[in-house]
Amino acid sequence: MVGAVIVLIIFFSALGAPILAPYDVNAQNLTMSLQPPSTSHLLGTDVYGRDLLSRLIYGARVSLGIGLSAAFIATTVGVFVGVFAGFLGGWVDWLLMRIVDVLMGFPRLVVMLLAVGFGTPSIWLTLTVLGLLAWMEVARIVRGEVMVIREMLYLKAAQALGLKRSRIIMGYILPNVIGSVIVSTTLLIGTMILVEASLSFLGLGVQPPNASWGTILNQGRVDPVGAWWISAFGGLMIIITVVGFNLLGDGLRDLLDPRSLT
Repeated sequence: MVGAVIVLIIFFSALGAPILAPYDVNAQNLTMSLQPPSTSHLLGTDVYGRDLLSRLIYGARVSLGIGLSAAFIATTVGVFVGVFAGFLGGWVDWLLMRIVDVLMGFPRLVVMLLAVGFGTPSIWLTLTVLGLLAWMEVARIVRGEVMVIREMLYLKAAQALGLKRSRIIMGYILPNVIGSVIVSTTLLIGTMILVEASLSFLGLGVQPPNASWGTILNQGRVDPVGAWWISAFGGLMIIITVVGFNLLGDGLRDLLDPRSLT
């Protein structure tokens, strides 16, 4: 419940950014550059005099959007690969799992840096690269679940009745793995937000003047001690959001699998 409350607060804050943000997200006022928290700017200002609270609220839109979209891409690809590998077995399973092994052997952050670095850094490129490099764990989890389900009597009965593979997958397999998929996706969202923040901090993710929590952290490098509020509040938002999604994932795991409570 704590995780759900945290996630919902941040989610609705992002949706209501035009109402909640006290200032224009990109409005610059150089006379107010690097102002500490005050009554006029509750969380202070950045190097361009932009209100930090407004940028954090709007940054939630970008960071959550990339995290959710990348997790959706990774989950979709992972479920597709995992179901076919686990259900079909044989050489199909062997081939798909060897591909997964090879991809998991690459240093993921380096591959992301190369992919984003050779292209033009943008929001769409960032979420696509993140999604296509994060599906392997989901595929392994789904494959393991499907291999167990494949030996169940109800599935063997469905095969004996001559049901099509597509109907068996959609009607008997996917409903029984959806719990594990939901938990994996929830935990993956937090990871994607962290990686996106890392890329944006290095200047290879979301590009200015777009606000994301990673670009806000990047701004904090100008004077990390004198302008402590930029890095502090930007990092705090990332920590709270990731912890919220992790708590939500743990709670969903317990809810969908009561045996984990024993």
